[in-house]
Amino acid sequence: MQLLLDREKELRERYETSWRITGVASRRLGWIAEPGGLNATAVAALISDSIGGISRAGAPAPHRQLTDVRSWLAAARADVLFEATSLNVENGQPGIDHIRAGLEHGAHAITANKGPIVYAYRQLRDLAAARGKKFLFESTVMDGIPIFSLFEQMPAIHLQSFHGILNSTTNVILSEMAHRVTFEAALQKAQAMGIAETDATNDIEGWDAAVKTAALITVLMDVPITLQEIERTGIRGLDSSVLYDARMEGRPYRLVCRAEREGNGVKASVRPERVLAPMSLISGTSSYVCFNTDIFPRLEITEGDPGLYATAYGMMADFIRAVRKSGINGTLASSGNV
Repeated sequence: MQLLLDREKELRERYETSWRITGVASRRLGWIAEPGGLNATAVAALISDSIGGISRAGAPAPHRQLTDVRSWLAAARADVLFEATSLNVENGQPGIDHIRAGLEHGAHAITANKGPIVYAYRQLRDLAAARGKKFLFESTVMDGIPIFSLFEQMPAIHLQSFHGILNSTTNVILSEMAHRVTFEAALQKAQAMGIAETDATNDIEGWDAAVKTAALITVLMDVPITLQEIERTGIRGLDSSVLYDARMEGRPYRLVCRAEREGNGVKASVRPERVLAPMSLISGTSSYVCFNTDIFPRLEITEGDPGLYATAYGMMADFIRAVRKSGINGTLASSGNV
């Protein structure tokens, strides 16, 4: 929200795109809809305050008659839905239902949630095409770096394999532990930085990295894959002394994602590995991926220490792509977990 406010003038003058917020929904805030437009600055503060646990005195009241996403979308009269619920590694819900409802309502759907890509990509892609809408998800992997849209600009190229470091939480933990910091202290640092959840199980056990790997395989290699088909080992069992020795030898440990075509399928894994440059240089919150294609044997992308707006940027860029192609000025509704 704040990034849209910061870039409002640029979007209007350079990209001929204007917007207004007509709906906000979350567990704490309830269903808020106002088709005439909410005060965007107040909404941004409201979301921030709710995350911090501050009272919502003076905030727009939720509509008591709205009890589900479909009635909320209708009340908000949204042209674009920003879907930002948390990852559910078991089935991708409720993100899938939210996106489906948005598309059936007639809105473009933009998400930062990886689960719907893994569990329902083809269904949602086809529904969007049938409704003449966009289903975009650039923020699901490497924040706002344009990985998916990059391959859209590379027609008839064949992705054979990829490998990379795609989870910031484990990267911070492993980087810290390689300096003889305990696992618990390293995790606390990642949490203090705001990149690790209070319950960081999905990161530590490799689920987040596996979901990102599955998303890349599903979209870029056009091969549906389940999480159970991805060999997965987390970082919890690693010892700081082992990590320190590996770093001193110039081959530190990183949680590495890999995928390679095998016949009509893909073999994939997520596991701690000792690595050499350039992956050995990826530390802290940075990410890296290397794509191996039939035309470009090594297409490498590095994201160095992304800022707080990185994920938001990906969603904003998707918004610009969606509304510029459709020729509309966006009225936005946003759902999340706040």
